[in-house]
Amino acid sequence: MDTLLIGLGVLALLLGVLALGSWIFAGLVIVAMLSLWGLGDFGFERIGLILSKILFRAANSWELSAIPLFILMGELIFRSNIAERLFKGLTPLTRHLPGGILHTNVLGCTLFAAVSGSSAATTATIGKITTRELANRGYDRRLSIGSLAGAGSLGLLIPPSIVMIVYGVQAEVSISKLFMAGVLPGLLVALLYIGYVMLRCLATPSLAPRQEADSTTPWQALCLLAPVLGLVVVVLGAIYTGIATPSEAAAIGCGATLLLLAAERQLSVGLFLSALRGALVTAVMVCSLLVAAAMLSTAMGYLHLPSELASWIARQGFSPIALLLAMALFYILLGLFLDGISITVMSLPITLPIIIQAGYDPLWFGIFLVIMVELGQITPPVGFNLFVLQGLTGESISRVALAAAPFFALMCLAALIISVWPEIALWLPRVLSG
Repeated sequence: MDTLLIGLGVLALLLGVLALGSWIFAGLVIVAMLSLWGLGDFGFERIGLILSKILFRAANSWELSAIPLFILMGELIFRSNIAERLFKGLTPLTRHLPGGILHTNVLGCTLFAAVSGSSAATTATIGKITTRELANRGYDRRLSIGSLAGAGSLGLLIPPSIVMIVYGVQAEVSISKLFMAGVLPGLLVALLYIGYVMLRCLATPSLAPRQEADSTTPWQALCLLAPVLGLVVVVLGAIYTGIATPSEAAAIGCGATLLLLAAERQLSVGLFLSALRGALVTAVMVCSLLVAAAMLSTAMGYLHLPSELASWIARQGFSPIALLLAMALFYILLGLFLDGISITVMSLPITLPIIIQAGYDPLWFGIFLVIMVELGQITPPVGFNLFVLQGLTGESISRVALAAAPFFALMCLAALIISVWPEIALWLPRVLSG
């Protein structure tokens, strides 16, 4: 059968199954089985044997063990008062900047992202403190909500990142190197946000009213920031120095978080069980999607679809820039309807061979893909950060989305910058890996 017809058949199956409202992981498995049966003439016994091997291999993947551990770490921190202390520690450090403590949204999310790995958790944890405090102090509500929506998405780009782990497992790229590659692009996005807030507040000072002097000394502020900074050093330091793999560092991070909460007398059986339940639900969802995506990827491999499609695109003579622009538009479109992990696991079997065929570094593409996924977090109708902020602020989705629009544009600018200068993502992994 013609490759184009096979591709259209798989796409039609996928859209049809998802349109029925089925769970995404179940839809992926169904499409994989029907594709092998209907398009590849495979018997159900052979299909079952193939899928069982994939399930066994995924269940024994050491790399995947990092996902539930990092999620548990974020859940424990979410239920503590660490976010409140983070805000109090950043307040005296940002008060004298144009924009004042609006910058606690960006800086707080940047720091919390380094111990969370989740965009929604970062937005919710920082937002439950800053939205109330900024409103009480008279800061512009739209700029406050928009900066939090944009900065909350840094939970996917600043390592450790769940999406990076998913990408690394699927693309067979070093997760440690992905974590290294995400640092500078993450800081670039944060600096673009800070610069935008400063320029807006310099142009319109009423957006950020002057506040009374704070009695907190720099030393006291540093002590308030110490818990988060300590966890960042423990987790990322273990990975970057080569002491631990990402999975081992996740276990170290969980242990350090438990010790910290116990030392501060915040740890209780109720808190631990609540965090465990939250982590279990999220981890099962992520791992189920990964296994289902591996099944679909294998099915398309048997149908020779990725290699044939990559060869077809290569024959069309698309320039690398045109190809990358098409990829960006494709991922932005997916981000309107799907969450980040679903986007990654569903698209990668098709897009990764094409990108490699075009000569792009798969490590760099991982960072580009994460930025594209981040864009989906702040675009309606299925932008998870928008829903989190709607719950925190009581504003409509449309108002939250409009507030986030400038930060969407800034993230697009960041994607353009790392496309023009890919060394922003590739320099640190090369230096730290020797």
